[in-house]
Amino acid sequence: MTIRVIIVDDQAMVRAGFAALLSAQSDIDVVGEAPDGRAGVEVGRSAHPDVVLMDVRMPEMDGLAAARELLNPPPGVTHRPKVLMLTTFDVDDYVYEALRAGASGFLLKDAPPADLIAAVRVVAGGEALLAPSVTRRLIEDFAAQRPAPRRERSVRLNGLTPRETEVLELVARGLSNQEIAAHLVLAEQTVKTHIGRVLAKLGLRDRAQAVVFAYESGLVTPGETV
Repeated sequence: MTIRVIIVDDQAMVRAGFAALLSAQSDIDVVGEAPDGRAGVEVGRSAHPDVVLMDVRMPEMDGLAAARELLNPPPGVTHRPKVLMLTTFDVDDYVYEALRAGASGFLLKDAPPADLIAAVRVVAGGEALLAPSVTRRLIEDFAAQRPAPRRERSVRLNGLTPRETEVLELVARGLSNQEIAAHLVLAEQTVKTHIGRVLAKLGLRDRAQAVVFAYESGLVTPGETV
C-alpha cells in the first residue's frame, strides 16, 4: 500500500528536497505541497494524505494551528491524516501543545534522509515518533510546570486493567515495546496488544498522546525511575 504524503513548509527548497527524496521511494507518493499552514489545511482536505509533514513556523497560519484543524476537522469531514511536525530546533516551544493536539511526533529538519523516510513509514503505520531530545524536553517541561493532575483523566485510568496501567506507565517513561517486554517478562506481541487496548480504552491516537495522558493524569511523575 502506497503512503500518500503532503509537505507543508514555507521554504520552497525544503519542499522540493523532501518531495524528491520521498518520491524516490516505491511505497511513498507525494500528493501535494503547500507554502503555509492555511494552504496546507486546504491541500490536506482535498488530497486526503496519510501523512502530513508540517513545518512549525510559517506565515498565514503556523503549523500548530494547521495541525489542530486537520486533526480535529469540522462536522462532515471524516479524513484525519497523521501529522509529523518538522522543526529546526529540538527545544521548540510548540512540542507539548502539538502532541496534545494529536501530532504523531517531531522530526528535526536536519535529520539524515534515511530518518525522514523511516519517520514517514513509522507514523503512517500508526506509531509515534519522538526524537530522544524532544522526549527529554517534553519531560523537562512537565517537571518545570508540574501541572495538577486532571481529574477526568485520572478517572479514565480506572477503566484499565492493572497490567494495562503498568504498560502505559512504561510507555510514558520512554521504553520501547522490546524493553517493556523484557521488563515485564512478556512476549513483545503481548505488549503490542496491551498498548492497542490502552489506546482504544482511553481514546488516544498513538504513543505520543499516551505519554501526554500519563503525565496529565498523574500516573507518572517526572524524575521517577522504572
